[in-house]
Amino acid sequence: MSAEISHQWPVPPREGYTVDDLLTLPDLPPHTELIDGSLVFVSPQCCFHSIAIDLLVQGLRGTVPPELRVIRQMTVVLDKRNGPEPDVSVVRAAAVRSREQTYFQVRDVLLAVEVVSPDSEARDTDTKPHKYANAGIPYFWRVEMAGTDERPIVHTFELDKESRVYEPSGIFRDRLKLAVPFDIDIDLAEIDNL
Repeated sequence: MSAEISHQWPVPPREGYTVDDLLTLPDLPPHTELIDGSLVFVSPQCCFHSIAIDLLVQGLRGTVPPELRVIRQMTVVLDKRNGPEPDVSVVRAAAVRSREQTYFQVRDVLLAVEVVSPDSEARDTDTKPHKYANAGIPYFWRVEMAGTDERPIVHTFELDKESRVYEPSGIFRDRLKLAVPFDIDIDLAEIDNL
């Protein structure tokens, strides 16, 4: 005889969830996002996802100017019905108010990075970049695992402020070397040592 496991799933309001709901609903799974008023639960991540985030956070923190901070996997409030969680964000240092803080306002985000996973591919390559651009985040990176060496490829984008669309600015395979949004130099092959 097997015991049944009972779950209390939240029932969405008729008009969908808001960011206030996302930030206050009890017992949501870690890394739950809000996209167009719907809660999105994240599947367990593969090793590549985790170490690619570590590599980028470590590399960015080594070069970030003092007026900015590098944050991993925290909600960014885009509007009332959208609170995605980029894998890595670069935010204004003044926006970091406390160690118990759980989100950032979009106006404080300079760069959003998504590491693509099989379960989030459509969100990471289409939905979220579109929303980030429309909300005015100046820079976006998409990171994918490629090739037999399973190293990251980083696709970088800059916002066209008038059209609110990201324009491709580079594809980086071995070394991520950029002058915007600040001087960045990350050896992507270092992923093999993490």
